[in-house]
Amino acid sequence: MKTKILLGVVLLLSAWQIKAQTNNLIIFDQQGEPFYAIVNGVQQNATPQTNVKVTGLTGNPVKVTVMFKDSLIPAITKNAYFQDNGSEETYNVVVKKDGEHVLRFMNVVPIPQAPAPVQNQNVVNYNSTPPPTSTTVVQQTTTTTTTTDGGVPANVTMNVNGANVGMNMGGVQQTTVTTTTTNTTPPPPAQAAPPAPTGCQMPMPHDDYESAKRSIAAKDFEDTKLTLAKQINGGNCMSAEQIRGIMQLFTFEQTKLTFAKFAYDHCSDKGNYFKVNDAFQFDNSSKELNDYISSHQ
Repeated sequence: MKTKILLGVVLLLSAWQIKAQTNNLIIFDQQGEPFYAIVNGVQQNATPQTNVKVTGLTGNPVKVTVMFKDSLIPAITKNAYFQDNGSEETYNVVVKKDGEHVLRFMNVVPIPQAPAPVQNQNVVNYNSTPPPTSTTVVQQTTTTTTTTDGGVPANVTMNVNGANVGMNMGGVQQTTVTTTTTNTTPPPPAQAAPPAPTGCQMPMPHDDYESAKRSIAAKDFEDTKLTLAKQINGGNCMSAEQIRGIMQLFTFEQTKLTFAKFAYDHCSDKGNYFKVNDAFQFDNSSKELNDYISSHQ
């Protein structure tokens, strides 16, 4: 009985630990171009920054969009993958030779080894709702001064009913006006969400695909299966789901990874390529595939 109770406590603690594990995401622009970091469709930083660190992320992968303050620069969208034991990953915005801005993976460290925030780094805990806009109220007082008779007082004496009455016709008049101005920080400039990356246009028809799978599965050796799979994929467009189905025909992890790298250029819905990770047995394979894709964008 005690053993069962102890086992239950261990399982509960393990489940709590897994649930408590979170990830950090760092994005910076080496050209110094301010941007908004949008994670899973939610804006994280309230004002444009050049270096943003988002902490407390859960879920894997997360969808990251970098929306620049300069509306002439197209937004970047990418899926970020994390290690299962909690990690901090860094991505860098770079400009390719053709002028295209891309988001590239730089490095990953376990959360306990994550360095302290650097200078000018905007650190925000993950927001599931957009941050509120900031409002500044400015009051301005304006005083208007007017004078009569050119600014020179005029003393006038009048005889009223036999009595002399003196009147000062000069003097100063002042009018004070207070104006209140409210300045609200606007949301980021509206930009159309970039479409998910695409590749070839039409994936293989279902019947042709099933026939190709049967041909590959009929081969006796792993190398032969891989060669045939490359031949079929090289001459036909496939969806991410279809590519994952081909990968599941292989026995060895390295063969699956090799085919996944090869097939990326022949995928009709590259934005859904994270689905192929389900065919892997080890997390390192998903990480290596992500690095490969990042270096080929």
